[in-house]
Amino acid sequence: MPRPLWSGAISFGLVTIPVKLVSATEDRSVHFHQVHTEDMGRVRVRKYCEAEDREVSAGEIGKGFEVAKDTLVAVTDAELEGMPLPTAKAIEIVAFVPAASIDPVRLSGDSYFLQGDGQVAAKPYALIAKALARNTKVAVAKLAWHGRERLVLLRVRDGVLVAHVLRWDDEIRDPAELAPKDIEVTDSEIDKAVQLIESMTTDDISGYRDTYREALEAVIEAKAEGRRPPEPRTGDGEQGGQVLDLMAALQESVRKAQSARGEDSGNAEIHEMPESKPEPKKKAAATKTAKKAPAKKAAEKTAAAKKPARRRGA
Repeated sequence: MPRPLWSGAISFGLVTIPVKLVSATEDRSVHFHQVHTEDMGRVRVRKYCEAEDREVSAGEIGKGFEVAKDTLVAVTDAELEGMPLPTAKAIEIVAFVPAASIDPVRLSGDSYFLQGDGQVAAKPYALIAKALARNTKVAVAKLAWHGRERLVLLRVRDGVLVAHVLRWDDEIRDPAELAPKDIEVTDSEIDKAVQLIESMTTDDISGYRDTYREALEAVIEAKAEGRRPPEPRTGDGEQGGQVLDLMAALQESVRKAQSARGEDSGNAEIHEMPESKPEPKKKAAATKTAKKAPAKKAAEKTAAAKKPARRRGA
């Protein structure tokens, strides 16, 4: 595990649990340096003071807030540290809510493991973890960190408390104006969409990989070894640009999803419906002639059978 990023305590009623905050994720993205393309020299970012037109060191840089155009107010680190925040060294649990009541859009993407700090934290830590797991609820808490107070969600994963940073209400934009208006969708289309959802449902997403990163790493490895980069992969062979109506597209999607899972697709197979065109008149005439041909042959056979009978009677 990486080094702790924060240490303090969980405040759970009158129970206090000393904990350390450890990052729950790691960035596996491929990062590039900026270089001068002509000679591959590194391009550095240097910090300059506009007033003195010179480069300044990190020790000379502070914080300033723009209260009006070209008017800044300096805020020192000591002033920030002296802020009256009761959650400066504590994760204060303020409520417990059903997990389904938390809108995922509130999740900021930052997740952390909470590690019990010392033997004294072991029993209360295990107590709250087991209580949350049995109650199927999550805790909402406040935490002051990096110069601001944050709202966090606490839940249990494999017996370990996990903290997810949440956004405040005023940080969530209203999406009402983005919703499609005056669009009619039939019940059969909704039912088919639900069937597609069911056919694509899984309990495990651990098998998915970052194929773009893998391809990028292969390109970098090949260039570092002086080899030609691998050829880019093309699509899966499906033709694009086909226009299907919504219902047909849903049914075809259900068929493919069921086929991928090895299930019987039943009668879900749908083909694109071409425009109906009138049959040429010649084909219709040929059909009529073909239908009359057997009757004509039968008449000829009957006449031939009657001729010998007339010869015997002569």
